[in-house]
Amino acid sequence: MIEANYRFKILNVENPVECRLLERMNRFVVMVRLHGEQYKAWINNTGRLRQFLVSGRKAYCLSIDKGHKTDFRLFAIEDGDSAAVIDTQLQMKAWEKSLEMGLIPWLQGCRILKRNARLGDSLIDYLLECQGQLVFLEAKSAVLRESDYAMYPDCPSARGRRHIRELTNHVRQGGRAIIMFIAALPDVRAFRPNRLADPELCGLLVEAQRAGVTLKSVGMAYCPEGAYIYLFSPDLKVELS
Repeated sequence: MIEANYRFKILNVENPVECRLLERMNRFVVMVRLHGEQYKAWINNTGRLRQFLVSGRKAYCLSIDKGHKTDFRLFAIEDGDSAAVIDTQLQMKAWEKSLEMGLIPWLQGCRILKRNARLGDSLIDYLLECQGQLVFLEAKSAVLRESDYAMYPDCPSARGRRHIRELTNHVRQGGRAIIMFIAALPDVRAFRPNRLADPELCGLLVEAQRAGVTLKSVGMAYCPEGAYIYLFSPDLKVELS
């Protein structure tokens, strides 16, 4: 049982800058205001993020070296007293750090063998070795909030459906697989799939669990005061119904 006040600092964010969102230019670029000037900031999250990309909202960026099309990389957006981590690279980095620190109880004795491991027609985020056994693990970013739930996806995801099918088939053939949802939102108590966005994907998750795919979630968020990502639940509840 995880205590309500569990909060573990896992990753420092170097040289973050506070900004204000202005408008989304396209799928990968948003305009922000910083020190009275307007700049383009890159987004690496392929979700729609309509809940967070709201004009005037406080956000947090990292500088990008000169020579790129954008000046900054948007990594977090204000959500209550903390911030949602929308940057998928930082989500994965923070999760990897949590694994290295031994903070994920359901992955004790596991280590990363390979990133972007081939499985059928897909690349799965991780191939792990867990006590002598090989385990594929696919991570999905859950940064859609409904009350105190984190949800995925926030739009139809053909890629997500393909990954779930691959992992389900792998388990049916005797392999092991995990689908992990990174609930990068502060103060959520559980994860559940977003049936309104992609009912087929949600059905595939139910099918995957029945076939023996392990479904897990971890909860993390960004603390602007101190500039770090913290883990607030290493084993967040997963509710499929």
